Amino acid sequence: MFKKILIANRGEIACRVIKTARKMGIQTVAIYSDADANALHVKMADEAVHIGPPPANQSYIVIDKVMAAIKETGAEAVHPGYGFLSENPKFAEALEAAGVAFIGPPKGAIESMGDKITSKKIAQEAGVSTVPGYMGLIEDADEAVKISTEIGSPGRSKASAGGGGKGMRIAWNDEEAREGFQSSKNEAANSFGDDRIFIEKFVTQPRHIEIQVLCDSHGNGVYLNERECSIQRRNQKVIEEAPSPFLDEATRKAMGEQSLALSHAVGYASAGTVEFIVDGDKNFYFLEMNTRLQVEHPVTELITGVDLVEQMIRVAAGEKLSLAQTDIGINGWSMESRLYAEDPYRGFLPSIGRLTKYRPPAEEAEETRAVRNDTGVFEGGEISMYYDPMIAKLCTWAPTRDASIEEMRLALDAFELEGIGHNIPFLSAVMDHEKFTSGDMTTAFIAEEYPEGFEGVELDAATLKRIAAATAAMNRVAEIRRTRISGRMDNHTRQVGDAWVVGLQGAFFPVTIAADQEGATITFEDGSAHRVESDWTPGQSLANVAVDGAPLILKTESHASGFRIRYRGADLTVTLRSPRQAELAQLMPEKLPPDTSKMLLCPMPGLVVKIDVEEGQEVQDGQALCTVEAMKMENILRAEKKGVVKKINAAAGDSLAVDDVILEFE
Repeated sequence: MFKKILIANRGEIACRVIKTARKMGIQTVAIYSDADANALHVKMADEAVHIGPPPANQSYIVIDKVMAAIKETGAEAVHPGYGFLSENPKFAEALEAAGVAFIGPPKGAIESMGDKITSKKIAQEAGVSTVPGYMGLIEDADEAVKISTEIGSPGRSKASAGGGGKGMRIAWNDEEAREGFQSSKNEAANSFGDDRIFIEKFVTQPRHIEIQVLCDSHGNGVYLNERECSIQRRNQKVIEEAPSPFLDEATRKAMGEQSLALSHAVGYASAGTVEFIVDGDKNFYFLEMNTRLQVEHPVTELITGVDLVEQMIRVAAGEKLSLAQTDIGINGWSMESRLYAEDPYRGFLPSIGRLTKYRPPAEEAEETRAVRNDTGVFEGGEISMYYDPMIAKLCTWAPTRDASIEEMRLALDAFELEGIGHNIPFLSAVMDHEKFTSGDMTTAFIAEEYPEGFEGVELDAATLKRIAAATAAMNRVAEIRRTRISGRMDNHTRQVGDAWVVGLQGAFFPVTIAADQEGATITFEDGSAHRVESDWTPGQSLANVAVDGAPLILKTESHASGFRIRYRGADLTVTLRSPRQAELAQLMPEKLPPDTSKMLLCPMPGLVVKIDVEEGQEVQDGQALCTVEAMKMENILRAEKKGVVKKINAAAGDSLAVDDVILEFE
């Protein structure tokens, strides 16, 4: 077995590999750019080597720099994680030439399957059903438009060396085909150092289901069931689960056997994933094979009990698989939520900055439940604009799908993350969405259910009453604290009233509070009552409350008239006033926000790639105004209505902050 391995990656996946290596008694080497000098993976590793400036194409994907780090530290093997050099055959070739083991598949398998164009041709030759498309390389935008027209709308341009949604665009017309082709090429070049693009038919209403395979170099292989990855945004997975709520045993077996046949056909050895799209009749079509560890591998580990990273290391060391297909079962159900540094209230655009608070729920592994959090960040650390915006992968396990979803709800409720925009509110909303909880969803879920973007959640009346009861009890505790001014005796303290009006989400609930040593009973105007028990004290940002015995976890901040409460995708301003105060508050005028309707504001921190208009130019609804790059993704900002450009405040190459004014209109 290896004594020392280098992880040619960063962030949560580097931390994940280090954990297993440590468990196996193997020393680890981290590599890092200037931006990652204080990163968690650097702190966790036994050694760390600096490899260059922040941009990945000047550090993490420069093969010579990684090879120099290997030579410097004497690492015997390299785990590439995912992304970066994980599917680069030139890297595998360089390692082989240096006598260093690659903890991944053979170079030939990477070349055959890692390149999406080649893999589709091989799949077709092997009799695997594939999505219609043009398998050749696309030279320019004109050719992209022509091919898209021949295939029929919608078409999808994809980076041949791509992954993680980078270098991918869907086009419904000629203009989008032209724009998408160029953006795909740019993103592919920046992310993978390879700008080759191909086009395929985009299948509408699909489910995205993938099979995890594991093969050794002795001809043995198993499939570890499936993962469903249908909740996607911008072709990037957001929520994954294992197993799929859609497959039956016969379809699972057919997909698994076909995946293994394809793996053996290319001499595959290591962990890999064969991705399929599956239609409503359970017909499945080969999409691609990822010759690496997938981001969502934890859900497979949780239902099978197999440590995939350990198996990859053992295979790379020449060991035979100790697992047979009959050893692979399905134990319970697992969910994974990807926490991204992106603001769901701003169209999920990237967010960067310092994590002023990062407190995930405690990891637990019990007989009937488990919580796991794979992460590469820490409180006080910074989210950089240079890399993927994923912060963590929060996973839960339970015996059934419903129970696993409930565990995820509670884990998201308890996850405290401040300082940047993040998608926890959206993830919480999905966990309560009827389409998701029923299992009746497709990859179009987000587009169909949130066509105008995510604007938060309107909580139902029953939930509002539970929150009103909880905050009334919390406010009583806070009021008692406020009355006990330093230097005054208790007998001089003013009495805290029992009658209050709780206002939230446009509703007002007059309540009375009857408190005792164990908690408080909150009685509403209609005669209903809720029993509230909690050990919350003023200043705590997380309130663990029991309302009628059921858990209610609220993220809370105090303000002059009550609390800001965040719960299950809702962001509430909760007011607590005496009846007289509530009466007078109704007479107060509402402060209106400033008018920014004649401005184009930068929706996220980023770099201006180009400005597409000039001062004095008339623009039409939907017309491209400028392109801003953030976290390896190009974002085209478009006009929301017809107008005339009055002033341009930015130029290509400028770095902008959130809400910087890019354009002004007449």
